[in-house]
Amino acid sequence: MNDRYENPLCKRYASKEMQEIFSDDRKFSTWRKLWVILAESEKELGLDITDEQLDEMRAHLYDIDYETARRREAEVRHDVMAHIYTYGLACPKARPIIHLGATSCYVGDNTDIILQRDALLRIRKLLLNAIAATADFAEKYKALPTLAYTHFQAAQPTTVGKRATLWLQDLMLDLEQLDFTLGNLKLLGCRGTTGTGASFLSLFGGDHEKVKALEEKVVEKAGFSGAYAVSGQTYTRKVDYFTLSVLSGIAQSAQKFSSDIRLLSHLKEFDEPFEKGQVGSSAMAYKRNPMRSERIASLAKFVIADAMNPAMTAGTQWLERTLDDSANRRISIPEAFLAVDGILTLYINIISGVTVYPKVIEKHWNEELPFFATENILMYCTKKGGDRQALHEAIREHSVAAGKAIKQDGASNDLLDRIAADPIFGLTRQELDELLANSCFTGMAVEQTEDYVREVRQVLEKNKAFLEEKINANINV
Repeated sequence: MNDRYENPLCKRYASKEMQEIFSDDRKFSTWRKLWVILAESEKELGLDITDEQLDEMRAHLYDIDYETARRREAEVRHDVMAHIYTYGLACPKARPIIHLGATSCYVGDNTDIILQRDALLRIRKLLLNAIAATADFAEKYKALPTLAYTHFQAAQPTTVGKRATLWLQDLMLDLEQLDFTLGNLKLLGCRGTTGTGASFLSLFGGDHEKVKALEEKVVEKAGFSGAYAVSGQTYTRKVDYFTLSVLSGIAQSAQKFSSDIRLLSHLKEFDEPFEKGQVGSSAMAYKRNPMRSERIASLAKFVIADAMNPAMTAGTQWLERTLDDSANRRISIPEAFLAVDGILTLYINIISGVTVYPKVIEKHWNEELPFFATENILMYCTKKGGDRQALHEAIREHSVAAGKAIKQDGASNDLLDRIAADPIFGLTRQELDELLANSCFTGMAVEQTEDYVREVRQVLEKNKAFLEEKINANINV
């Protein structure tokens, strides 16, 4: 439909799998499954519910009459009541016992938790695949020397693979947070209108143990380990904040990665994947803009900002509940998941298909080599009996002069020639070249990369089932 707004997260960025999780079909069929679970459990605990009624409800989990539900909601202004009515039309025998003892949040909140769990599992799969691809990249380039940068100024060297371990560690920390949040996710359970269970206590004639048993049955049938110990009508909205904090963390990691790729693209050391017919600029045909990395950065800003929504919602809930959370949550939670789904798909696409240019990296290395080699020269000459303080001052003076010539005159870096010509150092140019050739400027970068990638591989091995299905990382828009 071209005559109305459509959400770009669905149209351009998020996968079909994530869109399905937050679809109406998944939401409302889950409502019906929860109604079946409730009725089954109530029957098992002695309420007058028949197998025929349960069979009828099970037979109509997916054939949802959306038009009837829409018309009914327009009349009653209540989505849950509209769907109870619609389900009752499909299940006339079961109609009297659908939603028995429950409040709207029984289906609404429990479904939200179920969908968050499913969406977190989808994100977990994408995250593990991003980790695996980044580990492969780090291992491949573990020994390729490159300039490191602090303040985006050339600093002591590292390797391309070691730099990638910085991206990798961020993702691993995100995985830890995701697993913690997923492992502690619980249902609302069966709590009634203010969380006291009064309606269910009435149904079971004041039998407290049956009310407890009902919730245990519902939770187990829904595939959870427990419900939150106490609640108002809703589960605490801090849960949503914890979930979106995980997504915000992933967005932060991806934004840092994408920023690094954009900087390296400017240096012409990296190129993200670029299709044969892809256009980089409408005006400048030669350009290869890092548009995928830019898209990650753009979506990441949205997710990081979106994480403020559940924080504000959690802090403004009145007493046992208010409804000022509803509209916000309908938008903020699904959209955060849809955006991170797109972010991680882009991440996998880029790190799996990035082009590295070793010759350009070497060129930049050689341009800065005289500067970062001065520490080695200072130590070498001191060992030969030189005055450390006098040598340091001489290096400072020559470095300033060489740097000035480079910046003001566009000259080549002649710092090594200046040092070789200064008798205070007592070095021939050949001796100086041999010193540099035998110096290990990248420190323990290779070993650190190997050690960390080995550690990551152990985690990936435990999660290999999540890696067996290849993620579609083709980016069409």
